Amino acid sequence: MLRRLQMQATCDGENDCNIHDNFGGSPSVTLHFDEMTDSSIETEVGIPIEAMATAPPPPLPLPSTAMSRRSTQPASKTARRKGGELRCGRGRAEEQVEGSGGGEPDRMRRRRSFPLRPIAGEHHQMPGVATYTTPDQVIPKHPAMQEALALAMKLIPSIVSLAVAVQAAAASSGYSLSLPGCPDKCGNISIPYPFGIGPSCAATSISRYFNLTCNETFQPPRPMVGDSQALVELADISLERGEIRVLSPVSYICFTANTTFIKSTEEGGYDLRATPFLPSPSRNHFTVIGCNTLGLIGGYKGNVSHYLTGCYSYCESIDSTSDGVPCAGLGCCEDAIPTDLTTFGVMFEMNQSKVWSFNPCFYAMVSEVGWYSFQQKDLVGHLGFIDDKAQRGAPVVADWAIRNGSCPEEGKGIPGDYACISANSYCMDANNGPGYLCQCSKGYEGNPYLLNGCQDVDECVLRKQDPKYEDMYPCRKGICHNTPGGYLSKCKLGKRSDGTNYGCQPLRTRAEQVAIGTSVSAIALMALTCVLAMQVQRKRHKKDKDEYFKQNGGLKLYDEMRSRKVDTIHILTEKDIKKATDNYSEDRVLGIGGHGMVYRGTLDDNKEVAIKKSKVINDKWREEFVNEIIILSQINHRNIVRLIGCCLDVHVPMLVYEFVSNGTLSEFLHGTDRRSSIPLDIRLKIATQSAEALAYLHSSTSRTILHGDFKSANILLDDQHNAKVADFGASALKSMNESEFIMFVHGTLGYLDPESFISHCLTDESDVYSFGVVLLELMTRKRAIYANSINEKESLSYSFLLMFDQNIHRNMLDREIMDKETMVVLEKLSILAANCLRPRGDDRPTMKEVAECLQMIRRHPMHAASDHKGDSSAHHNYEGSPSPSTAVHFDETIYKSIETSRLVQDLVR
Repeated sequence: MLRRLQMQATCDGENDCNIHDNFGGSPSVTLHFDEMTDSSIETEVGIPIEAMATAPPPPLPLPSTAMSRRSTQPASKTARRKGGELRCGRGRAEEQVEGSGGGEPDRMRRRRSFPLRPIAGEHHQMPGVATYTTPDQVIPKHPAMQEALALAMKLIPSIVSLAVAVQAAAASSGYSLSLPGCPDKCGNISIPYPFGIGPSCAATSISRYFNLTCNETFQPPRPMVGDSQALVELADISLERGEIRVLSPVSYICFTANTTFIKSTEEGGYDLRATPFLPSPSRNHFTVIGCNTLGLIGGYKGNVSHYLTGCYSYCESIDSTSDGVPCAGLGCCEDAIPTDLTTFGVMFEMNQSKVWSFNPCFYAMVSEVGWYSFQQKDLVGHLGFIDDKAQRGAPVVADWAIRNGSCPEEGKGIPGDYACISANSYCMDANNGPGYLCQCSKGYEGNPYLLNGCQDVDECVLRKQDPKYEDMYPCRKGICHNTPGGYLSKCKLGKRSDGTNYGCQPLRTRAEQVAIGTSVSAIALMALTCVLAMQVQRKRHKKDKDEYFKQNGGLKLYDEMRSRKVDTIHILTEKDIKKATDNYSEDRVLGIGGHGMVYRGTLDDNKEVAIKKSKVINDKWREEFVNEIIILSQINHRNIVRLIGCCLDVHVPMLVYEFVSNGTLSEFLHGTDRRSSIPLDIRLKIATQSAEALAYLHSSTSRTILHGDFKSANILLDDQHNAKVADFGASALKSMNESEFIMFVHGTLGYLDPESFISHCLTDESDVYSFGVVLLELMTRKRAIYANSINEKESLSYSFLLMFDQNIHRNMLDREIMDKETMVVLEKLSILAANCLRPRGDDRPTMKEVAECLQMIRRHPMHAASDHKGDSSAHHNYEGSPSPSTAVHFDETIYKSIETSRLVQDLVR
């Protein structure tokens, strides 16, 4: 609890005085005066046994004139004490002891007790007794005190501190520092939470001493802190530093000419053990004013160890002192106080027989550092110092904190009674005693003990309101922008650097500006040159496109379209093609053939197409390209991929076909899903439709159209496995030189007619030979170039003809389609394939004949089987009737075919 520290002084005889307090009841300090010489005075201090621990400080020199409690005392240089020693010198006297001391002294003592009251009354005259009081709590009443209130307020310059400025700024910002509905001021003093006027407005759950009383008998009203046993005036509260400033009375004692005191205070000190307050050791010190005066301050540190210290002040006359000098022992002295001082009291004892005429009163107090400055007039008159400077008391700074807790440890939860409840706040340990304080984060201000109490500081507005903030929040010729928890200072156009640190400076020096201007001009000139070059290149490119369009027959195609001879072809630009193929993306590639690459494209109408980009062609072929496009545009067959359009404004024209989504026959036969069974009727259907498509190209148009690259990869399948022949016509529109033909061979190896391989010339019989290889793929499910049992590459046509000559060709057929009912059909197909693979083109059937034969086999499979039942010896011609002469010729041609095919086989290997 906050209560007055009662001090008792008992004098025995003429030489001994025993000082008591109300902590434990046993004597605390005994002053013993036997003799006094010109050089020393010694004091016996009686401390309880548990308080005797530390060694005394070194002795201090005394003035030449002897000091004694009474001038009639015999001189003596010695004084005894138990457990510790107090030596008094000119400047100071100090002792700090811990532990426990002995009991009562043996000699008789005369005891007088001075109880302390919350507010001092009149001055007391107690003859023959030495006493001391403290300056921390109550303002003594005096007739002149009420008349000098304004003067006393002026003696507290530190009231206008940084904390007050921050709180004033907070108040002007429009947010409250107290609980909603609670007064935030008492008179001119702000009352921030956890303090409050009344128990409902204060954090009494933390400490009841946060509940303040607003004394409205004064004008303006004055806040009081304490309880019924002791109330002191509150002058300031700082949330930021965790401090309060109170006005505490000054302890004094006054003497008359006969060496007896006529006035003194009864207040002795404070017991702060149950409060959240502790005197600040860095903001306060102990001060004694007077001549030939020993002042002492004692108490408890942290409720455990005793504490005692003091200082000695000496002067022979008023003239021996000077105004404004430091309190170093001449007229006044000062001493520091310790941390965690939970209980303390002030006392002094010294005879003043030689100084009473000019210094009748001595003063002792704990006061704020820097508040008191010595003046000679403070020594003169009865209570002259108090009347002049301390009518309401001396300011004392006390540290406060949330004593019943600590900052949460990292990684652990926040306790329920945690006081830092505002966002943008943090906890910090108290620097004096246990507990913690709450602070708003940097860039925020307000009350961290309230919900959302920490508000953003608008540094830009503060800079405009008060010039002092311009140094606190420098912008340095920049443009201030407020941000949550801070601010930014951006430089104006043409300036550089962050304005908060280095100031805004021109981006460049004059020389740099000239250099940059020259560089920018050069760059602009280069850019202009590049733009002009690009314009020229664009015009040249457009001119080239127009030239390509003319060379590739675009004008002629336009004429045909206007005459409606061609109405199914769309002319696309290179831009359209690039857009459709994502600029010829590799992901769009469908396949690479002997004539070029095929891309999958998407036109603007979302139609899926296949775009064939051919390889380089010669100028001779360009002349015939449009004629061939016109012919191809007239093709209309269900088993041929339809030509949709073309691109003519490029060096090599491109063709655009309809897109068939179910893949190629090659993938269907030889893809990853090889385990799926393919019935013979589907294979026969694909073969028949493919043959009909080739027959249509060879004989049903105005001129013969060669495919030139017929293979399983160029046969597309729809969802019903209907065949659509693709990539046709390009071979008929060009004649290849030897190097081009070799490249073509690598793309169609295994399908190429051996006769064409030798002559470098493609004919309609070449398509027949290629069809025969595809027919073998359908019957065997082997690739045109396949790996044999020892992993060597073999030509399917060469292997089949070799085994056909030996009548063991059935070993190559696919086991999935071989049974008693299908063997005759497979035999017919084998004979047809062998005829298509004859070495001489003139000996091969036409595609029309092949298509008719397949149609007949497909329509009458059982009839074909009955016609050849029992005939298992002879090889038959493609029409199905035995012919001995044909058989003899057939054997010879097979041999020649084998010999010719070896050329291909060697190339394969």
